[in-house]
Amino acid sequence: MEVILCHDVANLGKAGEVVKVKDGFARNYLIPRQVALAATKENLKNAEKVKAKMTAIYEEQRKEAEAVAEKLAKVSCTITVEVNDQEKLYGAVSETDILRALEQEGFIYERKDLVLEKPVEELGIFDVGVKLHPDVTGKFRLWVTKK
Repeated sequence: MEVILCHDVANLGKAGEVVKVKDGFARNYLIPRQVALAATKENLKNAEKVKAKMTAIYEEQRKEAEAVAEKLAKVSCTITVEVNDQEKLYGAVSETDILRALEQEGFIYERKDLVLEKPVEELGIFDVGVKLHPDVTGKFRLWVTKK
């Protein structure tokens, strides 16, 4: 059975796509929960209109995210930590510490938005990513210094 997805569904497709699924899955799960519609001629026409609107909104959000990414690229945050005699950190710089430092610069995000390549466990300068949009990741500079 072919259905038109109304919402993004993991491992199946994005909203507005026409996908082929088993009849029982469509009748018992997707359609009753209003996650999908049956792929009739009328629904296909409506879906194309909705998809065009959603594409325009998606592109607008992406452009806004790119503008925020440009602002974020100019940001530099500093975190001071205690170190031992060999200049090693006693622990790692946590995501919460990074978010607090970023909040002081006027940017508020959640832990799930941070993109760290590896844990920050030493002094230095690091590039930290922030997921702003599914297609856009902004980066800012993080300085870890000793007290």
